[in-house]
Amino acid sequence: MESDDTLASALADSLARLAAGDLSARDRIIELCSDRLRVLAHRMLARFPNVRRWDDTDDVFQNAAMRLHRALGQMQFDSPRSIMALAATQLHRELIDLARRHAGPASYAANHGTNMIPLASGADAAGGRHIDGMATPETPLDRWNEFHEAVEKLPDGSREVFHLVWYLGADQKTIAVLLDCSERTVKSRWREAREAVKTALDGQRPT
Repeated sequence: MESDDTLASALADSLARLAAGDLSARDRIIELCSDRLRVLAHRMLARFPNVRRWDDTDDVFQNAAMRLHRALGQMQFDSPRSIMALAATQLHRELIDLARRHAGPASYAANHGTNMIPLASGADAAGGRHIDGMATPETPLDRWNEFHEAVEKLPDGSREVFHLVWYLGADQKTIAVLLDCSERTVKSRWREAREAVKTALDGQRPT
């Protein structure tokens, strides 16, 4: 893996080529980011238990890389940092989409024997939700999907900090340097993000 300075310099050159209309620079940017994208994909996948069961790091990486490639042809970027921020966003969106796909009623996960959760006698006692007169149990996977969707709806600043802390495991001092702000600002955004997600989940965490 290249050093931060080397990577930043190479990305800056590729961004300049892209801004000048050289769309082939997208391939070079993906190549430069691939090692770090794989690391990010591995770390973020660990936070999606219902996706991790069916897809591996390479699956997530390949799909997110294609998303990033398309986005590079549609947006303008002013710094290498913006590229990595976009990469993290594309990874998160890919994982969200996979989580929704695996949670759907027609998915393999929903109909695979080892993934079935028996409904206790007396649906109301099981804490199920009623849909068209039928009680269905709210599974931990439902809660995880709601959790990640709540993160996606956070304001830009809070969402960026949440991504860095929760999905990537960065410490607040490192985040402050990366975002060029104070640790106090990072702590404030992290606190606001946690409270917003907690409120979206009615005060409950996924299990």
